[in-house]
Amino acid sequence: MSVAAAFDAHDALGLAELVRKKEVTPTELLDEALRRTELVNPKLNAVVTNMADVARKNIARGLPDGPLTGVPFLLKDLAAQYAGVRLQNGSTLYRDNVPQEHSEIVNRYERAGLVVFGKTNTSEFGILPTCETRAYGPCHNPFRLGYTTGGSSGGSAAAVGARIVPVAHGGDAGGSIRIPASCCGVFGLKPTRGRNPFGPDTSERAHGLGAEHVISVSVRDSAAFLDATAGPERIAIYWAPPQERPYLSEVSREPKKLRIAFTSKPILPADDDDDQRRAIEDAVKLLGELGHHCEEVRPPIDGEATGKHFFTLYCSAVGGELEIQARQRGRELTLDDVEVPTLMMGLIGRKLLSAGELSAAIRELQGVARAMARFHETYDLFLTPTLGKAPVPHGALLAKGIEARLQEQIAKRSLSVLLEVPGVLDKAVRRAFNFACYTQIANVTGQPSMSVPLFFPSSGLPIGVCFTAPFGDEATLFQLAGQLERARPWRDRLPPVCARS
Repeated sequence: MSVAAAFDAHDALGLAELVRKKEVTPTELLDEALRRTELVNPKLNAVVTNMADVARKNIARGLPDGPLTGVPFLLKDLAAQYAGVRLQNGSTLYRDNVPQEHSEIVNRYERAGLVVFGKTNTSEFGILPTCETRAYGPCHNPFRLGYTTGGSSGGSAAAVGARIVPVAHGGDAGGSIRIPASCCGVFGLKPTRGRNPFGPDTSERAHGLGAEHVISVSVRDSAAFLDATAGPERIAIYWAPPQERPYLSEVSREPKKLRIAFTSKPILPADDDDDQRRAIEDAVKLLGELGHHCEEVRPPIDGEATGKHFFTLYCSAVGGELEIQARQRGRELTLDDVEVPTLMMGLIGRKLLSAGELSAAIRELQGVARAMARFHETYDLFLTPTLGKAPVPHGALLAKGIEARLQEQIAKRSLSVLLEVPGVLDKAVRRAFNFACYTQIANVTGQPSMSVPLFFPSSGLPIGVCFTAPFGDEATLFQLAGQLERARPWRDRLPPVCARS
């Protein structure tokens, strides 16, 4: 079997097994991953940093004997530091940012034997649910060029969807693993808050909304990667409940008969969408055939208020980041540094929101977490669409015309008072929530949540469905995901732009 054929036939665990059996070498796998990148990346713009030299040096130095030794791997160019390699966070603001030490999760990836050979496209600061920045240019969906990959882990999802690699790193503070996984027809799981580490420079991201993990083709790869990275570090301020057994073992374990609540009605303020409704109807039918009980019911959550409080947390996090960067530079940031949406959200966080409003939002969202915990006393899982609509063309979520010019003037002149005028922000927030109106709840509550690629309509653009479990219960998600993958495999649902030989 050629190396290309081996790459086609195996997931990350399968490739690692070939390395252990000495049927392929890490260098051969790296060369194949680089060949695939050269083949499709000019069309996709998924990989934005080449680390081939770093990868070759690590292989020459000798790789650790881990569960994933020799497997080529891509890091999202956001948050995850790799010592000596620029970390741009999707922004021209960080064009000169070169960290001097690894993030703890990167340490764990390398101890597992992975070979990091590049970094992937993302939105600026990971804010928007798209992937089309000034710093990198747009990342294209392998199922349809010119359409969004979702964000913010869009480059990773495109690389996995196009089969450059079987797995790539992602982060999720509002859906940024699950959203692009849905757009690109692959599997994405956001773990429980505190399951994976954030050190050494921080203990949480975006007031606890953020989590890091991977996007993958196979369910078992996602489980194996979480086995390799999960666990607290000394500076952790959250410790997720300990797992009972390796997550990898859960994938082949048949789940009990589950009681699953579902809805296709938006959770946050947004419009209904027929494609998403059909995806849920299809999933409910499949779940019933597998013996699970599904009941149409919504959790007792005020979507309007939750959307407002989530936006408050997000803006305060962006405002805090811009405040720190302004202090370090000794000047206010401008549109030469960051994009219009980023500067506008920073203005809200720094100029309009009070400490009291932030504290109140945090407390209200903690109430949402308690409500969901009570909800899961009755239901094992909660099923929704992953997205509010199918992948949209590039630019569809951005302001246009007069609205765009007004936003630019507000950002350029720091006219924060205009942001309080009714309608100035409403349209922008509504566009974002119309596209992504389900995933944020699991970030608010810290619950584990996954997007499963079950629905491939005739339009050709994949639609994922999202399952959310009680806090700490990734095990049930992996059990169900494994069952769904066996019942309706998606591995061979390949996009038109694909590196598979």
